[in-house]
Amino acid sequence: MSEIALRARSDRQHWAAPGSAHDRLVAILRIILPALVGVVAALMVFLPLTVGGDVSFVLDKNKVEVAKERLRVDTADYRGLDDKGQPFVVTARSAVQKSADDPHVQINDLTAKLQLTDGPATLQAPSGKLNLNNQQLAVDGPITVNGPDGYQLETRGATVDLKNRSMNGSGGVSGKVPQGVFSADEMSADLDNHIVTLDGRARLRIVPRRAK
Repeated sequence: MSEIALRARSDRQHWAAPGSAHDRLVAILRIILPALVGVVAALMVFLPLTVGGDVSFVLDKNKVEVAKERLRVDTADYRGLDDKGQPFVVTARSAVQKSADDPHVQINDLTAKLQLTDGPATLQAPSGKLNLNNQQLAVDGPITVNGPDGYQLETRGATVDLKNRSMNGSGGVSGKVPQGVFSADEMSADLDNHIVTLDGRARLRIVPRRAK
């Protein structure tokens, strides 16, 4: 090997030897480079939060799902107090409120529990619409009220006022009470006192053994 080659090899060995300038440089870079990566990552995360102005983006209306309801809840409970300060609760399998301006909530498979003077009563219906402002429950289909002492009232197309524990129906109603079956153009029921008032083509078929 020539003297020039030996001298070059000796210089490289000295340059890479432990404790040399190159060795110290590598040790420093092993600390600095990972730190720089961390600083860059932190800047990428926090810099957008410190910059003023609005962030805009474009959505394709054909690819974005639009919510048709303001609020949809499964297994919903609505609790309140009547005019006498007694609690009532309306339980439904599902509830849907379509907009913030509409106080009506569509509820399905509903059960309402009321506290009457002589004991608790249960109201059941397949579906209804609850007005959150006046606490009235409108039912288009069949509705059954089971009260204390075996009292039962069945009818269709009625509105229940949860505040004063009453029920009203119009446009043709029919139903059943312990005394028999009835039909009329309109009906009003005082659930607290078990009084049903019929108006317009009223018919009541009494079962003598049940009448008191």
